[in-house]
Amino acid sequence: MYCHSKDYAFRYSDADFQDIIRPASFLAVMQESACLSADELGFGYKDLQPKNIGFILSNWYVELYRPVNYDDVLTVHTWPIKPKHLIVMRDFELFVGDEKVGVGTSRWCLVDLATFTMLPASTIFSDVNIEYNDFRSTQFNSWKIPRALGGQNTYEKIISYSDYDHYNHANNTKYADFLMDAFSVDEIKGKWVKQFRVSYIKQCKCGEKLQFYRLQLDDESWVVECRAGEELRAQLYVVFGQL
Repeated sequence: MYCHSKDYAFRYSDADFQDIIRPASFLAVMQESACLSADELGFGYKDLQPKNIGFILSNWYVELYRPVNYDDVLTVHTWPIKPKHLIVMRDFELFVGDEKVGVGTSRWCLVDLATFTMLPASTIFSDVNIEYNDFRSTQFNSWKIPRALGGQNTYEKIISYSDYDHYNHANNTKYADFLMDAFSVDEIKGKWVKQFRVSYIKQCKCGEKLQFYRLQLDDESWVVECRAGEELRAQLYVVFGQL
């Protein structure tokens, strides 16, 4: 069955102050592998852009079995799951050498790039011949993240140049850094992120001001969300482990 595989040597800038790879850096290499895999299978950016169609992310889920450090070479395996209706899913396995260090899954939507209205997966997948891999990296399927209503207002950010991608909105990987910045260095010291999920509610455009709120759920887990005024834009559910 089909599986795309690529090795990534992390840069120093991919790690945090404890030399542990940041959630945003995981998402960056996983997104890269997803895009390369789509190119390989005939539904990548260059295939869809002339049709004014593109993929946007709805959700990420990543579970890590140990901290991954700046000097680890990460091998990302990924494959698409047979699409249903509007959602296109893609799974991931993460390795350092022969050691499996994590898994992930993601949900994507096809959109008309002129209007950003959602399109059925059949718009492109009825014409693509793929031998789908039935294996799932994880059985995770609990996408709903609780609200951080009544939580602490931590900081504000204005979306700007370095956040933008070719769809003229803040790139999905950037949100992981935005949302993790709701925690101070002192609060994260001695901890590592062992599980996280990100939900994207509505795209953020250049010049928009976002407010970030967080709410602790238990000893290990938190919810963080960003809002533009009262409008919810994105959420993070994060579980910390002790180093």
